[in-house]
Amino acid sequence: MDFVVTARKWRPKIFSDVVGQEHITTTLQNSIKSNRIAHAYLFTGPRGVGKTSTARIFAKSLNCLNPKNAEPCNECELCIDIQSNQTLDIIEIDGASNRGIDEIRTLRESVKYAPTKGKYKVYIIDEVHMLTKESFNAFLKTLEEPPAHTIFIFATTDVHKVPLTIISRCQRYDFRRIGLETIKKAIKEIADKEKIAIDDKTLNIIAKKADGSLRDAESYFDQVVAFCNKKIDPSTAAKMLNLIDDEIYFRVTDAILEKDFSSVFEITKEIYENGWNFVDFMDGLVEHFRNILTVILNKKADLIETAESIKARYLKYEAKFSSGDILRLLNFLTKVQQELRYSQNHRLKVEIALCHLVGLEKTSTISEIINKLDSVDNSAPFYLSENSTSKYTPGNSQQTVEANKVILERSEVKTYDVIDEKKIENTIQNETGEFNDVVKMWESFVNSISQERSLIFGPLMKNLQLINLEGNKINVSGADEHGKFLLSKNQDYINKKVLNAFGKKFTLHFSENNSPTSSNQTPTNRETAKQTEKNNGQTNPLIDAIINELGGQEID
Repeated sequence: MDFVVTARKWRPKIFSDVVGQEHITTTLQNSIKSNRIAHAYLFTGPRGVGKTSTARIFAKSLNCLNPKNAEPCNECELCIDIQSNQTLDIIEIDGASNRGIDEIRTLRESVKYAPTKGKYKVYIIDEVHMLTKESFNAFLKTLEEPPAHTIFIFATTDVHKVPLTIISRCQRYDFRRIGLETIKKAIKEIADKEKIAIDDKTLNIIAKKADGSLRDAESYFDQVVAFCNKKIDPSTAAKMLNLIDDEIYFRVTDAILEKDFSSVFEITKEIYENGWNFVDFMDGLVEHFRNILTVILNKKADLIETAESIKARYLKYEAKFSSGDILRLLNFLTKVQQELRYSQNHRLKVEIALCHLVGLEKTSTISEIINKLDSVDNSAPFYLSENSTSKYTPGNSQQTVEANKVILERSEVKTYDVIDEKKIENTIQNETGEFNDVVKMWESFVNSISQERSLIFGPLMKNLQLINLEGNKINVSGADEHGKFLLSKNQDYINKKVLNAFGKKFTLHFSENNSPTSSNQTPTNRETAKQTEKNNGQTNPLIDAIINELGGQEID
């Protein structure tokens, strides 16, 4: 006997053989049982999901002499004739090659004649969307009011090309894309009947390549069997179907975790040498990280369409990535997908993109950072060191915090290993004393400059208002932009007068505010209020010590 392809040999013969379309087959069976038969049906959906097969089964059921539960018996004379295409009552028409108005006129004339043997005369028109506009218009009246013995069944993959006037005259049934697990089960049953050994990974390769079409899956199955004979090897099947091996995607993931840039070029070299499409690789990589995101969020791999052995590998990444990291990767890869289609050098583009992925650092949410800080041992001494992360609770001078070494740069690099409370108190007292001395000598300092350079600095210096002292900076206000410019141009002269007046190197710093913190508060009163806040524990002595001793700056 001549070889018959799997799609034809194992084509469904009854409604229960149709896989993945139970919502349609059940409805058609119930309509037969209740004798609610419409005069026109429209079957629409993706390729290879059972539209034409269901139409043939429906036609057999309507004409079967011995139906069983609205299923054709496939044994009576009419069923045998229909299966062998030897009946005049079931007419199949290809809409692509019979699309003209003349063919539709011929069909209209033949509709008048009664069926030869069966109860109904059924017209199955495949790819009906290929009919011309004139053909549809000529068909409207016949479709709306056909003879009682005539039934039309239309099948199409592009229902949007069918005029609404045709659709409104039919009962519409939308066929679904067949799921991966359903395709795997159907192919496994066929392989068992054919006595062909096939494993789950190979079934997954075939079903994934079919992309929801059972007919495509059966065609790929025939190809793989022809190549591998009775025992199918998954790696050979993937190579024969030119599918990118899943191992490539896991190698990319491991390279990201290990920061291994050299693996990037090995991966792209393998893709290039195997003749794989870089666009397909990028599409698969997006799906790969989508699967990892599914595992992270759901803590299980049930929503991943792949083999069981691959699901187990995805579960290992649950604790190695955060959802935020994967979303960043997916957002980046989505942009690369779009750019890759317009790139002249796909390999170079993919290499650069993968290097970016490997170079991305992990992120942490604010909540995670706070939780880590809360877990720090409060009994440890306070250290300032490089890459410091410190924690301090205001008002608690006894609290010390563990951190790493911080290198603070000022005029020269200084490293402080431990800051104790006694040093903090001495620093506060020294700062207060120095500021009082500055306040006492401020008026004589202003008068000295005004007398020496009265025309340039006289009015300007008298308008300056002393705010406070921060380390070696005397903060003042009251100078406009012109005054600041004059003082900056004469910086050497001002520094010399400051040294003579106060006996120490201070620098004048112009505050953005043109007045002190309170309009009725003198510098002395403000300092007194500030010192009172310190004594009441309202300020952080540790922060004050860092600002004054180390030259730091507090940021609001």
